[in-house]
Amino acid sequence: MNNSWYTIENMDHVDSPALVVYVDRVRKNIETLLGMIDDVQRLRPHIKTHKSPDITKMLLEAGITKYKCATIAEAEMLGQSKTPDVLLAYQPVGPKIDRLVKLIQRYPETKYSCLVDNTDSARAIADKARIKGVTIPVYIDLNVGMNRTGISPGDKAIELVRQIESLDGIQVVGLHVYDGHIRSTDYIEKKRQCDASFAPVQTMKNQLAEEDIHLTIVAGGSPTFPVHANRSDVECSPGTFVYWDKGYQETCPEQDFLPAALVISRVISHVKENKYCLDLGHKSIAPENPLERRVHFYNAPELTFSGQSEEHLVVESPEDQKLSVGDVLYGVPIHICPTVALYDHVLVVEDSRVVDSWKVVARDRKLTV
Repeated sequence: MNNSWYTIENMDHVDSPALVVYVDRVRKNIETLLGMIDDVQRLRPHIKTHKSPDITKMLLEAGITKYKCATIAEAEMLGQSKTPDVLLAYQPVGPKIDRLVKLIQRYPETKYSCLVDNTDSARAIADKARIKGVTIPVYIDLNVGMNRTGISPGDKAIELVRQIESLDGIQVVGLHVYDGHIRSTDYIEKKRQCDASFAPVQTMKNQLAEEDIHLTIVAGGSPTFPVHANRSDVECSPGTFVYWDKGYQETCPEQDFLPAALVISRVISHVKENKYCLDLGHKSIAPENPLERRVHFYNAPELTFSGQSEEHLVVESPEDQKLSVGDVLYGVPIHICPTVALYDHVLVVEDSRVVDSWKVVARDRKLTV
């Protein structure tokens, strides 16, 4: 038997495809995270990768009290887990504002906040909060090059802060910066780009401080985490670190996190000669990347991919590598976050055996609110 770290001894009882989590590696990744920053209170990890109350419990036990999320379901899962501080890193509009207000009322032990990047949204949030008798902390969403959401740091953003300061129902508490467009594999170049995009944010914070408006900065994701970790007054928001993946292994070679979640697949058909079919279709591995950039099999690294559909992945092997129907393949996703969202449960591996199953609670779009 292959005795590599990923080998599962009781695979005869594990159906495929499956997403398996190696809990000892998760613990190691949390330890690595804590070792990369000077103060645990400066961590605000994003939970979009794991969406799990079980992983949240591990993070809480490590002393991490602040979190980011992207959906109301993720925010509610964190409320159910009694996390003290949750930033919905999203600007709520329409019914999502009502759902956020309900969360605030239903989970009073959790301090909820959200993003805004314009006065109309700020007024809509403030109006609904005021009617329900609550005040919602908000972070100004700043666009430093991602060009997805946010307002550019500078005079217009400062004016937005001033306008929001006059509204009842919301309170500006910080600046939010996501620089996911910075993905250089060279750390020196990555740091240079990160510092350049962050400079106007720091300038804006200093200008507001002169007006006696003192704001927290929440910055970065996984790629720029080591850069922001060295800024003593910034909260950092890595998320993928808990499970890691092949994509970030390649993009962030300076970070020592371990792949801790794999997809398990089996050969289900020998099509012809060196062509085989696996049970790993679009529904089992994130398909947003090109076909050749979706999964890497540790125990069959030379496989090439020739086709994928909802339930099937067709692969070709070198002439000297023969597969058999029933063979188990262990694959690290290129992108773990959307892969997790495809599974309602993950299987927990400890001491080379599947020992438990955890529900991916916040995979759902709605829990109770």
